[in-house]
Amino acid sequence: MSIIIKPIITEKITKDGEVFNRFGFIVDKKANKIQIKNAIEAAYGITVVEVNTMNYRADRSTKYTKSGIINGKTNAYKKAIVQVQEGETIDFYNNI
Repeated sequence: MSIIIKPIITEKITKDGEVFNRFGFIVDKKANKIQIKNAIEAAYGITVVEVNTMNYRADRSTKYTKSGIINGKTNAYKKAIVQVQEGETIDFYNNI
């Protein structure tokens, strides 16, 4: 089981990385903060100071079309915002 699924690369997370040394990851839903911290320290070789997690629910939508009603949903996921020690950074573009 891999705890880190993929990094989040958005404008807001990139700005947080430059200013506050915070980086975002989509992680396994069952992982706790200690497991996330250990996985990121092992994968990137950095020191993690703080981990914040957020659970996003699956959004459901209904569309009314000519051919009938179409139901859909997005996947639920867990996001982790990780703050690393001052002076350290994660370069996602070299690790992809």
